[in-house]
Amino acid sequence: MQTSTSYGPRAATVALTALAPVSWGTTYAVTTELLPAGHPLFAAVMRALPAGLLALALTRVLPRGDWWWKAAVLGTLNIGALFPLLFVAAERLPGGVAGTLGAVQPLLVAALAIGVLHTRPTAWTWSWGVIGVLGVGLVVLGPGARLDAVGVLAGLGGTAGMATGVVLTRRWGRPAGVGAMTLAGWQLTVGGLVLLPLTLAVEGITPPPVDVDAVAGYLWLGSMGGLISFTLWFRGLGRLPVAASAPLVLLSPLVATLVGLALGETLGLLQALGFVLALASLLAAQFSAPRLRRSNPHTKENASHDDTSDDRRPRRDRHGRQPSDHRGGRPRTPDPRSVPQARR
Repeated sequence: MQTSTSYGPRAATVALTALAPVSWGTTYAVTTELLPAGHPLFAAVMRALPAGLLALALTRVLPRGDWWWKAAVLGTLNIGALFPLLFVAAERLPGGVAGTLGAVQPLLVAALAIGVLHTRPTAWTWSWGVIGVLGVGLVVLGPGARLDAVGVLAGLGGTAGMATGVVLTRRWGRPAGVGAMTLAGWQLTVGGLVLLPLTLAVEGITPPPVDVDAVAGYLWLGSMGGLISFTLWFRGLGRLPVAASAPLVLLSPLVATLVGLALGETLGLLQALGFVLALASLLAAQFSAPRLRRSNPHTKENASHDDTSDDRRPRRDRHGRQPSDHRGGRPRTPDPRSVPQARR
């Protein structure tokens, strides 16, 4: 049972980890309002590669041994494959549909944890995971939402890739003496290097025109949306159980909705209900399922059945004294010969 003092560090870790999906929720608004249109892969490279190289310069730690291929796998799943798949989903699907696909991640993490982490998610985890998806769906899905097969597959692929990265990060942890920023730097660098040739092949070698607004957007995506957020995210994954950390990604579409409200959008009654359901889901994931109290047969209420009950105590005379043997003054004990033997 957790004491009240143990919730303080846990709450601080959850709050810091939650800053990562909160910052990711601003990506859509920053991309559409500040960055040049038509160059999503260039934006992904600018978000990942400079931040990764900066982290390597600050930490001056390179992978060793099997962490070369582990960093390559995690960087590809969390950065290199995630970013382009999300951009494809964003181009072919409404933002609400893409956000709902991303909300499936806690359920995918719970399923993957069975085989990779050998943990068995409880009904509490599954139930609140489903409620979280429904809540996000109510928030971001509109009546005119359309589905596209390629977009849906891309969205689910990006979500599944990051869910796998979350579980593998929890499984492998970090090498001894390696901090969260170092791990984030490895993965951002790998992801940027994976994206670079794809960007050159798809968008060409000529960069888009960059103005002051675009510079501010790239700086935000590379710092808070890149190095800082992934450092906090990997730090939280190392300290929180996956059942508590995975639902925090629900904050990303919720923050995107709040940013949309700030930009002039409106929120209906069903959307407000979905907002409450999604918040309840990620809050419930931070606590264990309540347990029913069972009666203890050794409590005071059952003292009549204790070994010291009256029917087990030695009999005493009317003066409160135990009967004694008159010959020696000692307490009288039964003669073994007078006790009938059990029949065999």
